[in-house]
Amino acid sequence: MELQVKNASDAAPGQMTVADEVFARPFNETLVHQVVVAYLAGGRAGTRAQKTRAQVSGGGAKPWRQKGTGRARAGSTRGPIWRGGGVTFAARPQDYSQKVNRKMYRAAMRAIFSELLRQDRLQVVDELTLPEIKTKQMIARLAALGVADQRRVLLVSEDVDLNLGLSARNLCQVAVSDVAGLDPVSLVGADAVVITAGAMQRVGEWLA
Repeated sequence: MELQVKNASDAAPGQMTVADEVFARPFNETLVHQVVVAYLAGGRAGTRAQKTRAQVSGGGAKPWRQKGTGRARAGSTRGPIWRGGGVTFAARPQDYSQKVNRKMYRAAMRAIFSELLRQDRLQVVDELTLPEIKTKQMIARLAALGVADQRRVLLVSEDVDLNLGLSARNLCQVAVSDVAGLDPVSLVGADAVVITAGAMQRVGEWLA
């Protein structure tokens, strides 16, 4: 498959060849959904915890005698119906992570990249570097690429670029990632993905 590569210098666009086995796959909605859900579930802390009546302090003495007071019998002040008592079905820490093997994950990523290309939501550029940390230059660069009006833009570089990341951090609609930090949720949620040719080549080698 031949892809058009835009040049930052407004020169004639170039061409790059990518493997059809990676970037021309059919979209497997069920698999992509499973991988996205697993990724989101893996980000949950699962650290919430509450105390049962056996874990709260106090309540060792019977609050009043069993009979003769006219009140309901009570053996402890730490039951669920008492203020300061334990919780009936107390939440416990739990692990929400779901197992997704490497083969499934890569297949889902291939399907996502292929669908982005089919929907014209992915464009390849020769480079995304900025000479200095300037949000104004980032806005001008997005306008030149034709993605300034998109609600969610994902910029993907081959390696971590400090100038790129710091120039985009004040733009709420722009996210920056390198190839190693790519995830299915960011790709699926982006209205436009701008990726460098070097990053595209590394993605092809990773998913081949």
